[in-house]
Amino acid sequence: MVVDFKIWDTLLHQYVDQHGRVDYRAWKTEQPRTLKNWLGSLATIHLDPALTRQDQLALWINLYNAFMTATVLERYPIASIRPIVWGMPNWLAFLWVFQRRAYCFADQQYSLSAIENRILRGQLQEPRIHFAIVCASIGCPLLRPEAYRPESVEHHLTDDARRFINNPDQVRYDASTGTLYCSKIFKWYRQDFCHAAGSVPEYIRTYLHLPLASEPTLTASTPIAYLDYDWSLNQRTSS
Repeated sequence: MVVDFKIWDTLLHQYVDQHGRVDYRAWKTEQPRTLKNWLGSLATIHLDPALTRQDQLALWINLYNAFMTATVLERYPIASIRPIVWGMPNWLAFLWVFQRRAYCFADQQYSLSAIENRILRGQLQEPRIHFAIVCASIGCPLLRPEAYRPESVEHHLTDDARRFINNPDQVRYDASTGTLYCSKIFKWYRQDFCHAAGSVPEYIRTYLHLPLASEPTLTASTPIAYLDYDWSLNQRTSS
């Protein structure tokens, strides 16, 4: 069975704007159980074992983002995902969110970490997922206002990479010092980007718009400084 993401797609169109900001307040007020109920309906489905790579990419990116969004909605209002479990230290709350096997899909229990690291990074080996899977923080990639689909997932992943890398809040180059400033995502998952392009600067150069993409100083030896990561909740206010 191929999962139908129509409900997820409809919710994204309704509550996520073109800048990737999520109206959690309206979502929780108007449809507090729609996402949770849909995810629950996937708990015992029979998954086709012969899914294509594009099928798998769209499936697991959508599931990661939907599970994360459902977790936020369940505990909203919150200011950040870090203290999402009240009374816990930040590091323990972080582990609780990402490491617990709390999400059931096709008769299997998954953690967000397993979806990201074992499937998307390990099995599919796709570095562009770092610009598509969303932890609900301002520092992470923007949530697309639509579901990923197999027929367009490759295009959307490339678009996600370009959007993230050409956002000066996430990546910028200081020509006066020759320093590349970039999100800590490039530090945390450095090996993925190095495997794909040789180095973090060379990977970034692949997606930068001109004229930066042609800068001869943006090479493997370019100094890197990592920007502070903003863990504040990525949300917008209802109109």
